Amino acid sequence: MEQNKIVVFESRKIRRLWHNDEWYFSVVDVCGALTDSSDAGAYWRKLKQRLNKEGSEVVTFCHGLKLEASDGKKYKTDCANTKSMFRIIQSIPSPKAEPFKQWLAQVGYDRVQEIENPELAQERMKEIYELKGYSKDWIDKRLRGIAVRQNLTDEWKDRGVDTERDYAILTADISKATFGITPAEYKKLKKLDKKNQNLRDHMTDLELIFTMLGERVTTEISQKEKPETFEKNRKVAKRGGRVAGTARKETEKELGRSVVTSDNFLPSARKKKKLS
Repeated sequence: MEQNKIVVFESRKIRRLWHNDEWYFSVVDVCGALTDSSDAGAYWRKLKQRLNKEGSEVVTFCHGLKLEASDGKKYKTDCANTKSMFRIIQSIPSPKAEPFKQWLAQVGYDRVQEIENPELAQERMKEIYELKGYSKDWIDKRLRGIAVRQNLTDEWKDRGVDTERDYAILTADISKATFGITPAEYKKLKKLDKKNQNLRDHMTDLELIFTMLGERVTTEISQKEKPETFEKNRKVAKRGGRVAGTARKETEKELGRSVVTSDNFLPSARKKKKLS
């Protein structure tokens, strides 16, 4: 989910990453939010030089973590946890400093609550989707799909799959066997932005159901057979997808229409249709 990577303070996006059991925030993004600088990167470089000259240890607590940039690629970016970020904020003269501290503390606190009680995370996610206009039935399926997906990625980790590229390949295998197209082709069919729009947020109820079926069956087969190589994991993924693919084809025969559709959830597009 996007909220797992970005949070917003007064309309300014702050990139973050869950690392070593706590949130780490992009220092450059925080500098930009507090100063409205046209070049937040330059501002942080100068601030870092000053802090180093003053003998401050805060810079040493920053970690170079890979965060996604505007071009969709990931680059090493100076990040700090909540405690270190408070110390950096104290060095930035800005009337927004105090409200930002309060916001930062709340963001960290929310995450701790969600870890202790996962239902809170689900409730917040429901609120986000409801505000976007999704139906409650759709939201229930989407949240269930997230849980099924998490179980699958946990299983893949247990089988030694540990890179985003490998996850993408296995996911494409399941999708191809389930729907006859890869996620990239699916996004193109639905006219979605390749980088910024989540395919599953634009799926219909049936598309979500068959996505869940393919991923759940893949998980079950993997847990049973425990594939030891990436190629064996690919074979399992294709088999799990084929089960969902067979069910999809039977459903299409009964309904007399394709489950795979170009329909998507784009409010702006629907508004234009209503106005025309």
